[in-house]
Amino acid sequence: MITPGQLFIVAAPSGAGKTTLVRQLLRDDGGIQLSVSYTTRPPRPGERDGHDYHFVSREAFEAMQKRGEFLESAEVHGNLYGTSRVWMAEQMVAGRDVLLEIDWQGARQVRLAFPQAVGIFILPPGFDALEDRLRGRGSDSEAVIEQRLGAALEEMRHVDEFDYCIINNHLAEARADIASIVRACRARLAVQKLRSPEAFNFLQENEADD
Repeated sequence: MITPGQLFIVAAPSGAGKTTLVRQLLRDDGGIQLSVSYTTRPPRPGERDGHDYHFVSREAFEAMQKRGEFLESAEVHGNLYGTSRVWMAEQMVAGRDVLLEIDWQGARQVRLAFPQAVGIFILPPGFDALEDRLRGRGSDSEAVIEQRLGAALEEMRHVDEFDYCIINNHLAEARADIASIVRACRARLAVQKLRSPEAFNFLQENEADD
């Protein structure tokens, strides 16, 4: 019997360290896989199509939207992002745990379809620290940095919509926190009864004997 997989949603403002934490979680935990989103933004150095994102034109993305192919979609920093509805349904039915790395807009849409999804929000230790991280990248213009800082404030205002919050002050601690959340969710009684029913059979047998 195949039991439904669990869906984890991870969101954060730009510069909070979300991508680093997600990549480390995926390396450490072979039982969870990343949903590869579609996007209209150009690839960054080192990114691969189909691995980091599905890179498509705006025209192609909008055509997919019209056909209802996205579970969620949003525009962030002038670029469109979306999650495949069919792919996500296939993974859930197959019993695979999936992680979605999206913004609060997408998270809100996903919860409508998967209310049992576990929401995890990554916060920087403070706004000054976030600004230092964005400026420390050295890859964005002042205008882009200011845009990202404004968007970060808006993103962080939605932290209350999530189940868990990790403050990424020390990477090792934040890494342990996100791994602990995943393990704890898998250990919930309802999940264990679905995934390991044989471990509970003796209770039913004893009840029958009584």
